Amino acid sequence: MELLQVCFEVFLVNSLPLTASFHIYATTMGIYLLIACVTTFIVNDTFRRSLQGNKGNRSRAFSSERKYAVILFLACIVSERAKEMGIPVVAAVSDKAGRPVAVQCMDGAYIGSYDVALNKTYTCVAFKMSTEALGKLAQPGESLYGIQFTNEGKIVIFGGGEPLYLGGKMIGALGVSGGSAGQDTALAAYGKDILKEVVTCL
Repeated sequence: MELLQVCFEVFLVNSLPLTASFHIYATTMGIYLLIACVTTFIVNDTFRRSLQGNKGNRSRAFSSERKYAVILFLACIVSERAKEMGIPVVAAVSDKAGRPVAVQCMDGAYIGSYDVALNKTYTCVAFKMSTEALGKLAQPGESLYGIQFTNEGKIVIFGGGEPLYLGGKMIGALGVSGGSAGQDTALAAYGKDILKEVVTCL
């Protein structure tokens, strides 16, 4: 309930008439938070009812819906951190099969960052490691040198991609593009590290 209260406060406060502290982005974040909260409460109700019915099938539905809410929220949080850093980025999250689930494109981000961010997520799920780690193995003389030329050119060997795990199992990957390699790496690592907190909140 505390998270829902915060969602309404963010949305309502930033929907007041324009003031010096008014921020359109905060309003957008409030909307995303509300969507995540409502989705989670609906899913939680389904989960509670599943205890009285076919527990196996409905618990899987609960897991899937909750993951979607978590992924949507995570993409927004990473974009907010990028805004604080003054970097317009594209933050993408794919499922464990490399299929895009959520993409957050900030105003001013490079058009080319869209594909790069998605390819970073693909790289992570394809090789179950960060793009930074793969990049080290793809250097001349290393064991995976030339790997970036496989998979129809979708392999990225510089930082900004991180695999995402829940309960010890990979659920997908996060890809960030738009800043320097170091900035993208830091943002992706931030998203990976804060995932547990997001799950706790939702």
